[in-house]
Amino acid sequence: MAELEALIFDVDGTLADTEREGHRVAFNAAFSEAGLDWVWDEALYGRLLAVTGGKERMRYYLDHFNREFPRPADLDRFIAGLHAAKTRHYKQLMAEGRIPLRTGVRRLLEEAREQGLRLAIATTTTPDNVTALLENSLEAGGSDWFEVIAAGDVVPAKKPAPDIYLWALEQLGLKPGQCLALEDSHNGVLSVLDAGIRSLVVTVNGYTRDEDFGGATLVVDHLGEPGEPCQALYGDLNGRTMVDVPLLREMHAAQ
Repeated sequence: MAELEALIFDVDGTLADTEREGHRVAFNAAFSEAGLDWVWDEALYGRLLAVTGGKERMRYYLDHFNREFPRPADLDRFIAGLHAAKTRHYKQLMAEGRIPLRTGVRRLLEEAREQGLRLAIATTTTPDNVTALLENSLEAGGSDWFEVIAAGDVVPAKKPAPDIYLWALEQLGLKPGQCLALEDSHNGVLSVLDAGIRSLVVTVNGYTRDEDFGGATLVVDHLGEPGEPCQALYGDLNGRTMVDVPLLREMHAAQ
């Protein structure tokens, strides 16, 4: 195994618990603003998360949960308009500081930067959503912490396809064996593994805790902080209470 050179992070559910109180709330605000009676409660949204990508999720909702809705002639344009409104509402939630980073994320990012690891993002969410999270949760210029931000429609096939990770690897100029990925979902795991990356940490959340993470090196409830230890649900923390860079290097070397 080559030396570890870069960490590639998913965003939604991994960097921050954005789904339940972020994206879901923003979708509902966009629907209300458009005069629609659609309401995605927490249970329904959990089912919709089987589909990656906001526009794709709305189409899936119409196909499987709201077939009676009279579809406009240009459905693609209609969905794109709703998605743009949803993004605007989501960015406002971010600006209000209502969606903080998950436990241990900032600590690990700072530690990785200090120890010379390159940082990248591979996500199906839009670039605007990524920027809003990073700029409001890290600091002004927080996006610059990441050398590559692979997001949104930069590739046509969303996770679980490996395309977004392959694109990130190409931009980094690295091989899969030089990287470690951090994800939170079954679809993310499939995307990582199909891209050839074998070092993988999963941080579960309320929506993904019971999913299949076969192939992951380590599965934890969060990354941990001093005084707030993380719990390994699969794999070995090697006596640690937090996921830190030395642990990631050990895991990577053992793959």
